[in-house]
Amino acid sequence: MTNLGRRLGIGPTDNTSDQRTPRQRLRLIPEAVRDSFAPVVPARAVTRQHEWDLTRIAPDLPRADGEAIEITGTLRSESGRPLRGALLEIWNANHYGRYRHIDDHSGLKLDENFFGMGRVLTNDEGRYRFWTISPGAYLARPDIGRWRPKHIHLSISGGSARLITQMYFPDEPNNATDPMAVLMGDGFERNIGKPYETPDRDVDRGFRFDIVAGGRNATFFE
Repeated sequence: MTNLGRRLGIGPTDNTSDQRTPRQRLRLIPEAVRDSFAPVVPARAVTRQHEWDLTRIAPDLPRADGEAIEITGTLRSESGRPLRGALLEIWNANHYGRYRHIDDHSGLKLDENFFGMGRVLTNDEGRYRFWTISPGAYLARPDIGRWRPKHIHLSISGGSARLITQMYFPDEPNNATDPMAVLMGDGFERNIGKPYETPDRDVDRGFRFDIVAGGRNATFFE
C-alpha cells in the first residue's frame, strides 16, 4: 500500500533494484479488501538462548575471526511508541566479506566459526541488542568493479508486517557509491550506526542503530 500514483526510483547499476521496482504507478489498496493482502507472520514466542551472539556458533566454541561488535538500539513507530515483542533476524558477511550460502560465489575465505545469522526480540521498551563480527566489504559487481560497503541486514517482523533494512558503518569508502545509499539521498545518515565505546563488555566496540518504522523520518527499508 502507498499513496496514489507514487513511483519508486531505480538504483544505478543495481540489477536487483531494476528487477524488483514496479514499472507502473502504485495504487492504494481499497480498505474493504485490504485484510486479504496482509501477510501472515507466525507467532514466535521466544528465541533460543544464544541466538543474539553471532560471534560464536555455540558458547563453548571459538569466536569467529575479526572485530567483535555490539549493535544496540530501539524500534519505534513514527509517533515514537516502542514496538515491543518484534522479532529481529540478523545476517551479515564474515570478516572477509563472505556469506555462508550457496549463492555466494566470491571465492572469499569462509570462517568455520561464523554462520552469520541470529535472532533477537525487542523488550517492553522496544530495545534490542546483539553481537556480531564486523563484516567485510565485497565485490558485488565484478563486471563494473562495484564494491558493496560493510553492512548488516535486519529483518523486522511484528503483527502482520515484515520490513527489511540495512545498517551501514560510518566513514566507509564504498558508502558514497552504493546504489541504495544513492536512492536514500540525505536520508542515508539514518541508516548509519553511531559508534560508542564498550570498555565493560567482551566486544571491541559498539554501534547504536535506532529504527523508526514509518513517517517522515523513517529508517530506509528495502
